[in-house]
Amino acid sequence: MEDKEKLIGMYASLSSEAVRWGMSPYTKEVIERWLSNLQNLIVLVALYDDKIVGHAQIFKFPHPRRKGACDLAIYLHQDFHNVGLGTAILTKLIELAKKERLHRIGLSVIADSKLAVHLYQKLGFKIEGVMKDAYLGEDGKYHDEIVMGLILANSTSPS
Repeated sequence: MEDKEKLIGMYASLSSEAVRWGMSPYTKEVIERWLSNLQNLIVLVALYDDKIVGHAQIFKFPHPRRKGACDLAIYLHQDFHNVGLGTAILTKLIELAKKERLHRIGLSVIADSKLAVHLYQKLGFKIEGVMKDAYLGEDGKYHDEIVMGLILANSTSPS
């Protein structure tokens, strides 16, 4: 990925609030590990003034029993929260997943991340379950993690 250094720069510039409910630290090694499996990824970045300000990706599970199933991750620079970027980048990512005839996109989100939960629901993701006290927050307390999924309408059964 040509923009790897820009992506590393975005993660380095994220505020503690922007990664509050994530699984930081997002080091160069972590980002390189994410991108080392490009054949199983759909990656989108959002650029502003030649800087990456948003990153979203779908990881396509390679095992035959998970064919068509994938997981989603998204991060936006704090200066671009609540401006429609999350909706735009996820809408495009869902469109690309449909073009690849993927069947299901899954994700997990911390229940306290209300804006993220709202965004996912707005795009059609359904709550499939709650994992109680699954995430130890920076506040030293455990928080619930919500499992969500989206079945892609145009997908078909594998042949």
